[in-house]
Amino acid sequence: MANIVKILAIKDITHDVKSFRVEKPAGYAFTPGQATEVSVNKKGMEEEKRPFTFTSLNEDPFLEFTIKRYNNHNGVTKLLHKLHPGDELIIQDVWGAIEYKGPGYFIAGGAGITPFLSIIRQLHKTNEATKNTLIFSNKTAADIICEDELKRIMGDKFVNVLTKEHHTFYRYGYIDEGFIKENISDFSKHFYICGPDPMIVSLTEILEKMGADTDAVVFEK
Repeated sequence: MANIVKILAIKDITHDVKSFRVEKPAGYAFTPGQATEVSVNKKGMEEEKRPFTFTSLNEDPFLEFTIKRYNNHNGVTKLLHKLHPGDELIIQDVWGAIEYKGPGYFIAGGAGITPFLSIIRQLHKTNEATKNTLIFSNKTAADIICEDELKRIMGDKFVNVLTKEHHTFYRYGYIDEGFIKENISDFSKHFYICGPDPMIVSLTEILEKMGADTDAVVFEK
């Protein structure tokens, strides 16, 4: 069912990522990690739906989406980044494949961190966040979404990997088989993966090869 909601606040997160807090319809509920389809309530754009994950908590009185702008075409994300508080979005029913099943490793690439933000924030409230490890791959340090918050929550369980920039405080390279062998020793835990499709395919194959239980590897479909 479609719901028209007003934007309450917009905040810059990085140079090309903003968070949007919007009205929460009565009775609307989700599980951390889930998403919905969003479109802009402007003439001609109502049916241009795109999937975005909730980055708020279900108990919050608002809904939040953390959205990266893609400039290579005149798409929905580019339009979203031009909106202002008071503008309206259309949100659909809740869906999503990623759900917390127990302690393990979160592995995210770029905007693939978004399904994990709500989960990690919820785990922080119950003092369970640091039972997990977050491995986050980005091109440069400027691309790291919610870096300060994630450092505060995860501490030394937060591992940043940069693929296009050498940086004193972060790992350089890709999350490949060598990285997995070096940084993960317990393959009986859960693995949560979200990022570009090639990354998901590659990591799923690597983890299964290393002995991870197929049912314990959770990825966004």
